[in-house]
Amino acid sequence: MLLSMTGFGSASLETDAYTVNIELKSLNSKSMDLSVRVPRSLSDKELEIRNTVSKSLVRGKINLSIEVSKNKSGATRSRINTELLSQYYQELETAAKALGAQSPDLFRLALHMPDVLQTESAEEVKSEDVAWEQVQPLLLEAIQNFNTFRTDEGKALTAEIVSYIDRIRILLAEVDKHDPTRVEQIRQRIQGHLAEISSSESFNQNRFEQEMIYYIEKLDIAEEKVRLVNHLHYFTETVYLPEPTGKKLAFISQEIGREINTIGSKANDATIQRLVVEMKEELEKIKEQLNNIL
Repeated sequence: MLLSMTGFGSASLETDAYTVNIELKSLNSKSMDLSVRVPRSLSDKELEIRNTVSKSLVRGKINLSIEVSKNKSGATRSRINTELLSQYYQELETAAKALGAQSPDLFRLALHMPDVLQTESAEEVKSEDVAWEQVQPLLLEAIQNFNTFRTDEGKALTAEIVSYIDRIRILLAEVDKHDPTRVEQIRQRIQGHLAEISSSESFNQNRFEQEMIYYIEKLDIAEEKVRLVNHLHYFTETVYLPEPTGKKLAFISQEIGREINTIGSKANDATIQRLVVEMKEELEKIKEQLNNIL
């Protein structure tokens, strides 16, 4: 089954201290073109990450992003400035005594005075805080999800490409059906020309027969039809191989195009030329889709 070159996969993990998010995206490329973005806390694992992704994904313009962030619950924390709280409390108590006012809520008032409660940002996630034993299986999960996406897209591409191959088979059957009529028309034309020139005094029967044999052989498309059938069969077989076959299918499509072109150049027949044009159209659709195949 074919695999799509484009794909997407993600995975995430949340611990008490931090959250990890991994995303994989890919576009078409003739080779492996890997771009990796990892936080400083995982910089020492970048080579291992690259090797894992390259071995698993084979080919494509791939972007990998790994983000590690502190959980919201631990992102900030509050601290009481006890020295400032004590100053506010004493000042409020002194003012209350001077005014002869009751002071049951002095502590609460002092606690809500400016700068008593101070909010501090949590420290950045450090490398020793991130467990590679947790991140590594998460990377493998993202790769698995990515490959599942490629497989699902590949199923649709497989059905589409096979339909184009089937269409070429149908058109080739039309060529084969019309070929006897073409040959008969050529034979009648030759006989007509023979009747015209056989009365000439310079007519050489042996040379004429040799030239006719050469001419007929050049117009014969039997071998091309057989080779084209074989190429189409080989293409279909290759589509369903388990390993990535994009490059192999591209080579086979070139051979298919060569046989179609030869049939067109040798046919010398308007009907077959029209069928050849339609086969070329289907082949172009195949080549376009092969750019999306792994």
